Amino acid sequence: MDKFVKLTGVAAPLPVVNIDTDMIIPKDYLKTIKRTGLGKGLFAEARYNEDGSENPDFVLNKPAYRDAKILVAGDNFGCGSSREHAPWALLDFGIRCVISTSFADIFYNNCFKNGILPIKVSQEDLDKLMDDAERGSNAILTVDLENLEITGPDGGLIKFDLDEFKRHCLLNGLDDIGLTMEKGKAIDEFEKKNAASHPWAA
Repeated sequence: MDKFVKLTGVAAPLPVVNIDTDMIIPKDYLKTIKRTGLGKGLFAEARYNEDGSENPDFVLNKPAYRDAKILVAGDNFGCGSSREHAPWALLDFGIRCVISTSFADIFYNNCFKNGILPIKVSQEDLDKLMDDAERGSNAILTVDLENLEITGPDGGLIKFDLDEFKRHCLLNGLDDIGLTMEKGKAIDEFEKKNAASHPWAA
C-alpha cells in the first residue's frame, strides 16, 4: 500500500448528503475481485448518460476536476452496503482523500486499508473547504497527515483529528498484511520455539 504523508491536488466539490456505496460504485461493477480498473465505474450512474456518453454536468467530467485527488463531500459519505469496491474505485480513479462531516463506519475503515485518508471536519470547516473546491482549477488543497492540517488555496489552515494507530498505518503504508509482516521476526521466533517444544507435531 502506498504511503500517505502529504497530498497536494485538486479538490472536487460533491455537496450531496448520504452518498452511498451503490452511488460510488454501482452493483454492475462488483463482478470483479481485482482492485484495478474500477475507476471507470466511479459514480457511473451520475457520470454517464444512458447511451454511455459522459454527463458534462457531473463534477468529475468537468475539465478542472478530471484529475482530482481529493473529494469534499456532504454528510454521511459511504453509507449503504459494505462493499470494499467503493474505496477501490475511488483509489483507481486517483482519489486519495475524502473530506466530510461524517462517514459510515465500514466505509471509513475500508479507506484506511486501501491507502485513502477520510477526514472528518466540522460543518463550518466543510463549508470553507467546499467553497475552496468550487474554484475549479484553482481548487488546490494540501493535506498534511504528519501535522494533521489542511491548507487551502489562500493559505487558510484547518486542523483535523485522527486516531494515532490509523495515522501510523497510512504514514507507513501499512495495510493488514503489512502490519502482519512487521511482526515477521516475532512470528518466526514463536514458530521455532513451538516446533522445538512440540517435535511430534512437525
